[in-house]
Amino acid sequence: MNTPTVTIPPLPADWPVDETAARAVQDALRTRVVRDEPGPPPGTGRVTGVDVAYDDERDVVAAAVVVLDAASLAVVEEATAVGTVAFPYVPGLLAFRELPAVLAALDALTVDPGLVVCDGYGVAHPRRFGLASHLGVVTGLPTIGVAKNPFTFAYEDPDAARGSTAPLLDGAEEVGVALRTRAGVKPVFVSVGHRVDLTHARAHTLHLTPRYRLPETTRRADALCRAALRDATR
Repeated sequence: MNTPTVTIPPLPADWPVDETAARAVQDALRTRVVRDEPGPPPGTGRVTGVDVAYDDERDVVAAAVVVLDAASLAVVEEATAVGTVAFPYVPGLLAFRELPAVLAALDALTVDPGLVVCDGYGVAHPRRFGLASHLGVVTGLPTIGVAKNPFTFAYEDPDAARGSTAPLLDGAEEVGVALRTRAGVKPVFVSVGHRVDLTHARAHTLHLTPRYRLPETTRRADALCRAALRDATR
């Protein structure tokens, strides 16, 4: 498949340049997150994986988006974007580093991405506004977050069977679930992004993990963004 690679366009004039400005943007946008829509039924339409890779020594970022047919999990289209990192590394503010590249890659698609699955967090975030939520709000797309680790949150280990869950907790508040996608294998951590409730986010994640711990969307986007970063930094 021919994968277009685009250059990240110049940042908008009002793009945050420091922590204070970025937190103000989070505060303004997180009230727009929709948590109670079901979203598209699992296994229907298209589903798109998003992932980002960095070369911090060269200050380069690469994003990949991979569109799959949700029923067959076959690749429909993919695109990458490369450019300069847009924001310094600050825990809790990673979306400001990643969004310009992700949006540029999404803009390069010729098909509707459908549901977008981010390799990271949605409302399972200290300010309840991780990349999946931020991307959903600014694009209007249904999004979920599926992360490899629980960030700063607590959870009990789910039962060993595939499909078992345990609440992902910030104190007494449930911000997501630890979901066992492979029997006896470490869980993934699923949270609402935007316009998909937690029950359906969990169902989508199980549908996208027929063979491996991580969703097919994430596995394919991860490989693609790493390849794009290698090509950009040769």
